[in-house]
Amino acid sequence: MADDLHSDPKPAESLGEIGLFHFAPYLMNRIMGRYNADVQTSLKQQGLTTVKVRTLGVLTVVPGLTIKELAVYAVTEQSTLSRALESLEAAGFVRRQEREGDRRLREIHLTEAGRQEFEKHWQLLYARYQTMFDDVGEDERAQFVATLQKVLKNTRLHDF
Repeated sequence: MADDLHSDPKPAESLGEIGLFHFAPYLMNRIMGRYNADVQTSLKQQGLTTVKVRTLGVLTVVPGLTIKELAVYAVTEQSTLSRALESLEAAGFVRRQEREGDRRLREIHLTEAGRQEFEKHWQLLYARYQTMFDDVGEDERAQFVATLQKVLKNTRLHDF
């Protein structure tokens, strides 16, 4: 991918020529920064972090991930995730177990208490998600998500 960055003979536009509000990485960071800040404010009062809730959420959909896999899905550093998992495990929200067929790998699973904890916070997350799409029609939303999936495919390092 790095070689592709310099193979285009056309000179790069400057950020000033593109403009911040037409530069997708800036817009994505700004949107997610606001979303995470809104969510974090509410979660902090309950002793949780966005990483912990994101981890619980991922495990509701994709159980039995290794810490490396979970870090990718939860979009966080492994060291940050390790600390969050220690706390979640101490609270009884997750459990680790050896992967069948490979005792070197430990899978992380959500407990019933962890599922219930995530469900307590899902309405907040969903409400913030819905707010992001006020005045955006269903067709626009579907096209936007399809475009994001293509961008993710173009930029991801992992097959998941």
